[in-house]
Amino acid sequence: MAASALLDRIKNEGIEYVDLQFGDMFGMLQHTTFVASELDEDQLENGIPFDGSSIRAWKSIEKSDMIFKPDLSSAFVDPFREQKTLVIFGDIYEPRTGERYERAPRNIAHKALEYLKSLGIGDEIFFGPEPEFFIFDGVRYYIEPRGSYFEVDSQEGPWTTGEDGVNLGHKIRHKMGYFPATPQDTQMDLRSEIVTNMRNMGMTVYLHHHEVATSQGEIGIKFGNIITAGDLVHKYKYAVKNTAYKHGKTATFMPKPMFGDNGSGMHAHASIWKDGKNTFAGDGYANLSQTALYAIGGLLKHGRAIQAFTNPTGNSYRRLVPGYEAPVKLAYSATNRSAAIRIPYVTSDKARRFEFRCGDASGSPYLNFAAMTMAMIDGIKNKIDPGAALDKNIYDLPPEEAQSIPSTCATQEEAIREMLADKDWLTAGDVFDEEFIQAYAEFRLKSEVEPMKLQPTPLEYDLYYDC
Repeated sequence: MAASALLDRIKNEGIEYVDLQFGDMFGMLQHTTFVASELDEDQLENGIPFDGSSIRAWKSIEKSDMIFKPDLSSAFVDPFREQKTLVIFGDIYEPRTGERYERAPRNIAHKALEYLKSLGIGDEIFFGPEPEFFIFDGVRYYIEPRGSYFEVDSQEGPWTTGEDGVNLGHKIRHKMGYFPATPQDTQMDLRSEIVTNMRNMGMTVYLHHHEVATSQGEIGIKFGNIITAGDLVHKYKYAVKNTAYKHGKTATFMPKPMFGDNGSGMHAHASIWKDGKNTFAGDGYANLSQTALYAIGGLLKHGRAIQAFTNPTGNSYRRLVPGYEAPVKLAYSATNRSAAIRIPYVTSDKARRFEFRCGDASGSPYLNFAAMTMAMIDGIKNKIDPGAALDKNIYDLPPEEAQSIPSTCATQEEAIREMLADKDWLTAGDVFDEEFIQAYAEFRLKSEVEPMKLQPTPLEYDLYYDC
């Protein structure tokens, strides 16, 4: 879209404000809002300055000026604002050099795509993200040196069966929430409203349903390329959180908010295309091409290091444990949902793809997809053999057989250390800048890993107070 066309749209549709949005290194959506009538073609084409010094792990105050260049094709009307507001995603530039800022996740996704093209492997890579989420009636948490606690609440929760007042039953027991009809599924209308808002935001949505855990849901959206798929995840989360908030509820993409129930992941379907053809279609295992199998080999080889971006938070590893349907073994298989990589059954070569099931939506979607892309590129470049497919239920394997299969990392710190020790595939083609990797790792380690090591938990009081 030309800048002049966007300005015409602003005028014709009575747009009062333009909200510029971007994701930071850790998946938080940031924004700044401009009076629409004050914007001109030069700003839309060449960028708008802003202060980047207060964004986590970005600029120091003496080098705070940055440029936001809007991606005009991303514009959509925000359904949650009282004043008519147009939202635009965009890329962050360094004004001193005119280059994309190396710590902006969307820019790293751009570089991953450019690297893919430069090698002749493909000219497009598509991702189909499947974020899961929880919607609670309320959340309380308290963290002080003298104590801490958290508590979530939901009318669906089995813990409410004995509460006073009107109590109509139909509660969803833990791990029993997949596809129950109303009245057990209390959030059907709310999810439908989320879908309506998503569609009004320009997203293509196929379905929605209750997920396995109490108060958990999923909405099926159309895939995008590495850039637009990252935008889609941010829009998805924005729609879920704001719709829930409008109804006095709270939504979270935290991977494991409740003990003893399933967590929320973000499975990601992937395929690489070249000259209008799906390079993953072939006559190999599960009708995949050798290119696709090499891409799987790259993901499996770097499956532990990649978790620094696909499973970026400490809470991510509360989900990646046996017994809760999360994949903890780095294997691949056709239709097998217990493997880290599943090859879905499809009838069309255009739909040929595989699904990486380990990740979640607690971090930056651009970094998630960029890291996946780089692992696949490394597998294809170096013809990494993924080994034999494992067509067994991995959850039920005998211990000695299970131990022979590589496992995902057990902690956030382990994943970060693995990434720092195995990062040449990330820095290839200067896609992930060395300075970015160090800044990202340092922030996660100091701000998340170390405090979680030091903070006593209520469980420790239960286990050890009387020792």
